[in-house]
Amino acid sequence: MAATTHTVTNQVPPLVGYDVFSADPALTEGVERHIPAALLDEARAELTALGRSAGSAEVQLLGTLANENPPKLRTHDRYGDRIDEVDFHPAWHQLLGQAVTAGLTDAWGRPAGHVRRAAAFLVWGQVEAGHTCPLSMTHAAVPALRVEPALAADWEPRLTSRVYEPGLRPAGEKAGVLFGMGMTEKQGGSDVRTNTTSARRLDSETGAGDEYLLTGHKWFCSAPMCDGFLVLAQAPGGLTCFLVPRVLPDGTRNVFAIQRLKDKLGNRSNASSEVEFDETWGRRVGEEGQGVRTIIEMVAATRLDCVAGSAALMRQSVAQAVHHATYRRAFGAELIDQPLMVNVLADLALESEAATTLALRLAAAYDTVQGGPGEERDREKAFLRLAVPVAKYWVTKRCTPAVAEALECLGGNGYVEESGMPRLLREAPLNSIWEGSGNVQALDVLRALQREPGALNAFLQEVGLARGADHRLDRAIKDLLTELADLTGIEARARRLVERMALVLQGSLLVRWAPPEVADAFCASRLGGDWGTAFGTLPHTLDLASVVDRARPVG
Repeated sequence: MAATTHTVTNQVPPLVGYDVFSADPALTEGVERHIPAALLDEARAELTALGRSAGSAEVQLLGTLANENPPKLRTHDRYGDRIDEVDFHPAWHQLLGQAVTAGLTDAWGRPAGHVRRAAAFLVWGQVEAGHTCPLSMTHAAVPALRVEPALAADWEPRLTSRVYEPGLRPAGEKAGVLFGMGMTEKQGGSDVRTNTTSARRLDSETGAGDEYLLTGHKWFCSAPMCDGFLVLAQAPGGLTCFLVPRVLPDGTRNVFAIQRLKDKLGNRSNASSEVEFDETWGRRVGEEGQGVRTIIEMVAATRLDCVAGSAALMRQSVAQAVHHATYRRAFGAELIDQPLMVNVLADLALESEAATTLALRLAAAYDTVQGGPGEERDREKAFLRLAVPVAKYWVTKRCTPAVAEALECLGGNGYVEESGMPRLLREAPLNSIWEGSGNVQALDVLRALQREPGALNAFLQEVGLARGADHRLDRAIKDLLTELADLTGIEARARRLVERMALVLQGSLLVRWAPPEVADAFCASRLGGDWGTAFGTLPHTLDLASVVDRARPVG
């Protein structure tokens, strides 16, 4: 046994055994703001229980195990027969099961369902991000399937179920199912109209019926062990959406040849795959030639989850950084008391709170679209048309630098796997790429501006609710209107425009709803120009200590 050489002190305890939901004022206040009073106690109780679970040592270990033990592909069984199965670590199934039970696939049919689910997604996404992919796609499949009422009636009860049933069996025999999506192909990527996967009507003689046989490939298909997939393929009438089940009603397996699993930067627990179809059976969803229009609601819902997922990563990173600074001493004082560290932490906290506040506002708009009064419903639908791609572009773009800066707050400890920070950093770029990268989002905003003037009106009405409350915000709104009026080189400067739209929207929300010190710091830095080019460059005259204290994960 080695002799004791010295006593180790100044060690930071792990951030564990806390309520992830209740320890986040931006999240709890957003829930109180957007959920009707009659439902608030129930929602708080559900989210508190989920938050305590997410902050527990047991569940945090599950996240680590799921990440450290990635899925394995088994293309054939012992007899050489093709089975195309993916094996996951038990931790993956436990996380997924708890998430489904907590309602992370159940938003469309209950009051305030989208805000409740988005808040839960923000909480649970801080445990481990990979397993949230099938949760997101399952949730987002509902509006696409509603294009075909018969399909929706058959599938929606199982998609929104609180029962998790892993394993490949006919969907009709399961109490709950999960969905995936197959859009992109090798030759086109985001340009799905160049897809070459073909769809031949099964009853080609009569030209009737909604059953087709698909042949082709998908370059990116996440969570291939799901029960069903929404897939784009070229039918005689053009690009069309299809529902492709993994197992057919008679119990035989559909042709779904998994070629390989992707070796990804992050998101290691999730099986992203390449698949081949060879006369694979599917049912048409929507009309032939309307594939993009049919699946676009699914894409929009998953884009909102990209915003919420990035907000979750930022929140967990900031929580870890503030927690570390609270307990760590350097150069004779706690880090949390040192002015420069306070500036960095406050800057990160602003980014995190702005992302959380925006994500919940979008979720609340979805709830209104689902069940609000007619005029309000139309306005919120128009608002979402612009606000979703604007938020998807900006929040996901801000995630990676924010997580990297938070990692640096832990110093060398943050660069070590045991801290959990490297996993967060590897995950951070994903949401900016998934469901359309930055250029795709920026160009989508331009399309909405050019084709749907009601969307811009709704967006400006929203940001205008804070007009007069902060002179920096007012000036930023005026500058934005000037930029929107100038169409010169609009495509080349689309990113610049979308960034300004996002910052004005976040500023408006924070001015209306955040504490004065948070709104003041955000407007001074993001809108007023009193900011450097790295985190930690806020004006020193602001109440930064209060901003950091608000971001502290435990009291």
